[in-house]
Amino acid sequence: MKKSKFNSTHFLEIIESYKKIDIFSNVQYENTKELILSIAKTLEDYQDIEHYNALFLTFLKEIKAQTQNPYVFEPFHKQTRSPYDYMQFGIDFLAPFIDIDHSTCMGQEHLETIEAQLKSGHNVILFSNHQSEGDPQMLFSIFRKLHKEYLSEKIIFVAGERVTQDPFAIPFSLGCNLICIYSKNYTTTPKEKSLEKLEHNKKVMHATSELLKQGGQLIWVAPSGGRDRKEKDVFQVAPFDKNAIEMFYLLAKKAVTPTHFYPLSLLTYAILPPPEERQKELGEKRPIYKGCIHSYFGKEIDMESFHDKEKKRLRKKRTDFIFREVKQNYQTLLKQHKGHQ
Repeated sequence: MKKSKFNSTHFLEIIESYKKIDIFSNVQYENTKELILSIAKTLEDYQDIEHYNALFLTFLKEIKAQTQNPYVFEPFHKQTRSPYDYMQFGIDFLAPFIDIDHSTCMGQEHLETIEAQLKSGHNVILFSNHQSEGDPQMLFSIFRKLHKEYLSEKIIFVAGERVTQDPFAIPFSLGCNLICIYSKNYTTTPKEKSLEKLEHNKKVMHATSELLKQGGQLIWVAPSGGRDRKEKDVFQVAPFDKNAIEMFYLLAKKAVTPTHFYPLSLLTYAILPPPEERQKELGEKRPIYKGCIHSYFGKEIDMESFHDKEKKRLRKKRTDFIFREVKQNYQTLLKQHKGHQ
């Protein structure tokens, strides 16, 4: 019996047709072609390839639909589970590339505390580094391995415009709870949309404030504002923005509901690494590989333990401490899992 393979020939024909009718630009075509070829190579011996062929066909149809009629995300987007389960789509799309048996989660005792705090109606904010476009789906996979699917349904990701406007990213974003904000780096471009973006961000702040008042919220924030990049052939944790940390600290204080803050370190770049160069335009390269994912939930941060009469210095102290915690735990992950990445 002939073994089934990833249907790269058919998928290449589809994207060729997309290019002809201007669904794809030349750059999008070349990037998708590279993705298809990298999947074909990585999944050469994958057992359930027929299921993945159907999944990838859905992905291509979604890209076409989102290009022609893009989904408009509200300031707070609740994950779409029906009539189509986009959360499951994202998990299934990345699952063949995750060596889940060798993937790990450190600091599980802190995760247990986080779960208890959420169930008692408290809020939890995770200050995390960010390495891969697939970080949300990778966290879902970690939670599933730990039998904590409850956290996959609770967690809210603070997302920039790339993941809510790129047709390639939208199908995955639909499966996540999102706080959709424009990064300060992008609020002034294009100039004619700057007021609209600032107004949107005001609505985001209001929506976030309301969520925190309700309680029981788990919010993931990447204070770097983007993904980590390579330095001397090793991915390093990108510096944190003190204003991003301060904003969530002040929103939490204003909400009155008890809020807890934790550092989270992610080592996920092996599977879906970011482009080497940062780019503002949409349409990045997305080569995909098989690898492990590792996470480290650090000890709760006492946000009130920092003191300084000068506000700027106080913010810097707080940010430096959080960044140091995330970086140290990340270095622990690197040391422990060298060779399993």
